[in-house]
Formats: sequence, C-alpha cells, structure tokens
Amino acid sequence: MARQSLGLTTLGEYLERHSETGPLGFSVATAVDAIATACIEISGLARGGAPVTSADIILGTNADGDVQKDLDISADWLIRRALASASIAAFASEEAAKPEFYDPASLLCVAVDPLDGSANLDLNMSVGTIFSITPAPRDVSQAFRRPGTEQIAAGFALYGPQTSFVLTLGDGVDIFTLDPADAIFRLTRARVRIPADVSEFAINASNRRYWDPPVRAFIDECLAGVEGPADQDFNMRWIGSLVAEIYRILLHGGVFLYPADNRDGYGNGRLRLVYEAHPMAFIVEQAGGAASTGYARVLDLAPDTVHQRVPLILGSSEQVRRIEQFHGPEIGACTNAPLFAHRGFFRV
Repeated sequence: MARQSLGLTTLGEYLERHSETGPLGFSVATAVDAIATACIEISGLARGGAPVTSADIILGTNADGDVQKDLDISADWLIRRALASASIAAFASEEAAKPEFYDPASLLCVAVDPLDGSANLDLNMSVGTIFSITPAPRDVSQAFRRPGTEQIAAGFALYGPQTSFVLTLGDGVDIFTLDPADAIFRLTRARVRIPADVSEFAINASNRRYWDPPVRAFIDECLAGVEGPADQDFNMRWIGSLVAEIYRILLHGGVFLYPADNRDGYGNGRLRLVYEAHPMAFIVEQAGGAASTGYARVLDLAPDTVHQRVPLILGSSEQVRRIEQFHGPEIGACTNAPLFAHRGFFRV
C-alpha cells in the first residue's frame, strides 16, 4: 500500500486506499474506521470528559471473571454502536459470555477487548482498546476457533498523554495519533520495526516464586547482567497494562512476559488468546518481532473457547528465541535450572 509522507495521511485516507483493494478490503476498511471512531469517544471517557456513567463504579465481574467497571460497559457499547455501520458476521467481546452471530453472508468477524487495563483507571495509567479482524469462515459458528494466522487486520488504541491508534492490515505496522482539535487520527509513525535484540524485559517479578524453571532461569540470566551468560546488563520494566507494554516494545524493543505459573487460575496463563494474544502477536510479528508461549508460536494456536487463556511472551525476536531455548530440550545446556516437566501448550 502506498503511503504519503508522515503528518499528511489521515487514517481515513489510509483506509480509503485499502478499501479499493476489493470487497474484503472495503469491509475491513469500514470495520477499522468504525472501531477508530468508537476509540475517539472512549478516549474522551477515559480522560474523564462527559462520561456516560461513572468509570469508578464496579458492576461485578464479566463472563471471564474479571472485575467489570462502568467504563468497560460503556466502551463495549460504543464499539457495538459504531460497528452497526459495518457488515459483521460474528462478534466477540471480553464483556460478553458468548460470541454473537449476525449476517452469515457478511465477510468479517471481529473480536475486541473494549477497555484493556481498566483496573488502572483510578491510578491514571494508560488503558486501551484491542481488536482482531478475521474473514468469516463458511461455518460461522467456528469464527473464533481458528489460529491467529487467519487474521487480516488487528490493532489497538492507547489512551495516554496522547491517544495512539496502532494498526496492521497485514502489511507492516503504522501508528496514528489523535489530533484532538479535529478529532482525526493522523499517521505519525510508518513501518514500525522492533529492534531484534534489546536488553530490556517486562514481567511482574513479585510472582517469581510461582514461575516455572524456564521463566525463572531466563530472568535470572537477565539479572546476572554482564557477570552472567548473557554478558550484558538488562533494564526491567513493568507497567501492568498490556497495551502500554506493547506500545513501548514497538517503539523501543525489549520483551514482555506474562507466563503461566503455579497460582490457582494461572496454570494456562492469564491473557485471552482471541482478543488479546492473537492481535498483539500479529502486530508484533508484522513489526519484525516474535510472539510465543515458550513452546509454540502464538499465531499458530487455535482456541477451543472464545475466552481461552494463554501464556504470552512477545517482543524483540532474539530475546523471545532465547526464552524458547530455555523451554526446549536443550535447556540443560543453557542453565543450571531443573528440566521443565511440561511439554504441552496448555496445562491440564
């Protein structure tokens, strides 16, 4: 896709060019435009401007057991309203128990996390919206049981000091920034590339005692710095917001780990495959990075359920590959840690 100079291309112009590639391209452009429109409204709510309802009120838990706030519901409603203008065969949301099926003749399926990281709202930390778009299968009931390789578009909005819209249409990654004066997203970073080897990692180190040996061995190697086998010093980051972590990696590199661990409810990881891990893995790979469970490429996994959880390790390709080495049969040659007993993608 041809790109104009930075600062001159709006998201609308960008999508208009994509819409000219054919019926599927037109449908994708329409859906992305609708989601972006909703993200502009969600950005206003996240910043506290004329909220639909109070963002601080906890309504209960969603279908997957996570705390659900008013702003989660408002974001979900805004996305649904915006997508009414698009032709969607199936829709899945973190806030809904089951996928919803509409016109089977439509070309697309859309999965969203309407407000990722909403627990951080009262801390004034960055939150965001994540989405994944796939072609509608012949049997629409299988819409959200397919591997991530079938995605044709994915992206996320980050609501921080600026509102950024990260997008891949399967041809690299571009970042748009909201111009608040005109309520328009403008291209500010084109063809984003993640450096292959950056000495920076992000993980919640307070859970170290629950980690499996391969994860612990990799982090110990990082902490050993120049005195260890990595022969370099590492910086540690942990924002606790998936959208913020991945945005930082897109711009500066490094690796993000949210592994499975031995706590109750974390045995298969914690992030959702369909609307968190799949789109983020697609974006990261399109930017030259890698995404893995430790054992397998995330995009090769097909979920059994729409809310299925998965371990997620993604970022700079060399660091992800190093973590995979710790999980592999050659771990004994890499570390003094005991061999990892599990060999599946998920635990039983």
